[in-house]
Amino acid sequence: MLSQLTIRNFAIVDRLDIEWHAGLNVITGETGAGKSILLDAVGALLGDRLGPEMVRSGASRALVEGVFALPDSLPESLSATLDEFGIEPEDGALIVSREIAGSGGRGGARINGRGVPLSVLLALGEQLVDVHGQSEHMALLRPREQLDYLDRYASALPDRAEVGRLFRELRATRAAHQELLASERETARLQDMLRHEIAEIETAALRDDEEDELMRQRARLEHVERLRQAALTAVECLSGADDEQLGATDLLARAVAACHDAGRIDPTLDAEADALGSALAQAEESARTLRDYLESVEADPQGLERVTERLFQIGDLKRKFGESIPEILAYADAARGRLTEIDQRSERLDELAGRATDIELRLSVAAQALSSLREAAAARLSDAVQRELRDLRLADARFEVSIAPADVDVSGADRVEFRLGDEHRSMSRIASGGELARIALALKTVLSQAETRPSLVFDEIDVGVGGRTAPVVGQKLWTVAAAGHQVLCVTHMPQVAAFADSHYVVSRTAEGVCVTEVDGDQRLDELAAMLAGAVSNASRSSARELIGRAESTKLTSPSGRGRAKRG
Repeated sequence: MLSQLTIRNFAIVDRLDIEWHAGLNVITGETGAGKSILLDAVGALLGDRLGPEMVRSGASRALVEGVFALPDSLPESLSATLDEFGIEPEDGALIVSREIAGSGGRGGARINGRGVPLSVLLALGEQLVDVHGQSEHMALLRPREQLDYLDRYASALPDRAEVGRLFRELRATRAAHQELLASERETARLQDMLRHEIAEIETAALRDDEEDELMRQRARLEHVERLRQAALTAVECLSGADDEQLGATDLLARAVAACHDAGRIDPTLDAEADALGSALAQAEESARTLRDYLESVEADPQGLERVTERLFQIGDLKRKFGESIPEILAYADAARGRLTEIDQRSERLDELAGRATDIELRLSVAAQALSSLREAAAARLSDAVQRELRDLRLADARFEVSIAPADVDVSGADRVEFRLGDEHRSMSRIASGGELARIALALKTVLSQAETRPSLVFDEIDVGVGGRTAPVVGQKLWTVAAAGHQVLCVTHMPQVAAFADSHYVVSRTAEGVCVTEVDGDQRLDELAAMLAGAVSNASRSSARELIGRAESTKLTSPSGRGRAKRG
């Protein structure tokens, strides 16, 4: 609950420090005293967007700070929100502050001293406080709000969340299926291209080292005459051109013989004879190899053409698929992999179609179960609200929760609408402002046990309510508080204020706005002034009687806590 509220330079407020209590907190005061500004300050803590006009004249910035005491057992939704934003309570409380800058400045928000975006205040505020003022009465006219009321009453929010999850999953699966179908023509073209490329590479039957070998063959065939001439010259040099011309082998043979002959006289020449013998053997071997080479090297125009064509084919493949034969072969492997994935596309389509069918079936079952919950709860809610409206002198309102089939979406397959009157017409077409206020209170009373937010705020919910109905409004507000909620209520009706557990009076003084918690005689005088416009013995007696009736109602109420906090 909101236990403390600090306000500095906010609107017409200079400085206020207020301690709120559990139970029903009533705020009264003359028109224009600044009662609703207190609730505007609470709204600032809940993330309301406020402009520089909310900064008090003459000040550069405004500050609003609130201390929210948390229950020992946090509601699941509140716990999830705190975890989502990484917020840790300090000593079981959250200190929320909001700074609003004047013209040209920048404000900011903090939780437990840590700066946070305004969106965090909004998300957290939705879990901490339910604000229901005159403007919020219009929320009852919105189908979405009416659906939320029914689902909270039916404890169907988890079921609705499951329907929403299945609906989003179905939509995503269908989108994936449609996207795959839409790309069918492009995929067919890609398949044809990949198959053609793979066939082209496979037909070429490339080898990793083939290109270097072909380059050597082409060079040999292109220069065959030059090669033959070089080999012939080498042979003639080694063996001699004819019988009259000695070659290198003949000369080496003479040198070997000479060294061997001299070696018989000087053995040191034997080593030279051996070396020259080795050179002779190598020269003779080279001569034989060159003669064989001469016989093998011959002009082959057709062979040259085949080699040139093969190199051209490899060059064409390199231009298309890679800078080398290994890269071309790697491209073919990758293309085969892509083709396999595309060939499995039909399997993926079947998989998505089957998955969509399965989700659709589960969604239908979940939506039907949710509809059954709503239908059962709608009758109970209609009867419960009708009883509350009877207490609020709206017995002829004939409240009904109407459910009609609708296309399945994230919230289910139902169109929910609150209706009034014998003809069951839409509430938005016939309900007056006063009726809406009382219907809102009736709903809050019925739903008080299902409400997870610790604090509820009502801003002049008794507008349009007469004096005979006002005590019932007060009792209903107190009943909501008795269900374990902190209730803050701005009221002009003394019959409502008489039910307060804590009573605050807002007034204007020379120093500014003042908020005083009244008790005993002070409270009695405030109620007397609200009843008669002035304090007199008669008005004080009426006020005392009003408080007595309220206390008696509390003590006899089945939802009462046994006693009033203040008297």
